[in-house]
Amino acid sequence: MYIEKRKVKKGIKYYLSHSFREGSKIHKIRKYLGKDLTKELLEERKQKAEKLILGEINEYKIIQNPLYIKLNEKEIGFVRNLESKEKLKIFHLSETQWKIFSESFIYNTNAIEGSDLNSKEVKDILEKDKWPEKSKQDIAEAYGVNEAINFIRKTKEHISLDFIKELHKIVFKNSKSFAGEFRKKGEEVVVRDGLGNVVHMGAPQTRVISLLNELIYWYNQNKNKYPALILASVIHNQFETIHPFRDGNGRIGRLLLNNIILKYNFPPVNINFKNRKEYYISLYEYQKNHNLRPTIDLILKEYKTLKKIFG
Repeated sequence: MYIEKRKVKKGIKYYLSHSFREGSKIHKIRKYLGKDLTKELLEERKQKAEKLILGEINEYKIIQNPLYIKLNEKEIGFVRNLESKEKLKIFHLSETQWKIFSESFIYNTNAIEGSDLNSKEVKDILEKDKWPEKSKQDIAEAYGVNEAINFIRKTKEHISLDFIKELHKIVFKNSKSFAGEFRKKGEEVVVRDGLGNVVHMGAPQTRVISLLNELIYWYNQNKNKYPALILASVIHNQFETIHPFRDGNGRIGRLLLNNIILKYNFPPVNINFKNRKEYYISLYEYQKNHNLRPTIDLILKEYKTLKKIFG
């Protein structure tokens, strides 16, 4: 970090600046310290500005590289062992089981995002085309998620920008005017809890495309290196960290999670609405501490429930 001085008509303005590289791009963060400062005041403000800049750099790192801290062999071995054990033995769903799973997934994934539809209403919508006296948006998105599930079952594609946009378009084409479109200039995302506290900020809109491309590149470079559950967890968690859409990121992220899992012949996973607190904690652990273990543990927990249902 270094001090920049700018002469103005009535004195000198001071800034603390820092440059860092992200891929082929150089980013610069600059903080205004004040005008015509004494040596003591300059030093005091410099120390405060350093903390602010370091905080911003840390935010960049969180969304800069999916695994800029490499997974250690112990964690990789832990997941490989789990995938090979009898309790995680690969099994496939029949068409009847897929129907049951889809209805449950649609109810839960939409409920996590605030849908008022209950599980029976979802079942009636999909099986009888019977609409309850509920939000037309919720009904449209129940149909949309169902169509998206069928889409990921059939497609051979793992992940790409067009694939991500297509998933969003399928789910929200009848409920959101921006279906299939990434955030535009000036559209930033801030996620708050029930008390109004900021719990997550999406990537700056200007970085969405480059970060998604980096995630896609990471996946293609590592898809034969890491276990399926690690790949799927990273794709999901990093996607949620970037938050590329104005709305609907949670549902698209959970569909992406399942798309990767299915491509490695594992059964789909349903994040239950009752486990939403655990789900949010797993995202927080990844975003703040780069810890994948809570996500893996939650997937295993949901698999156990699935096996109890289908035997």
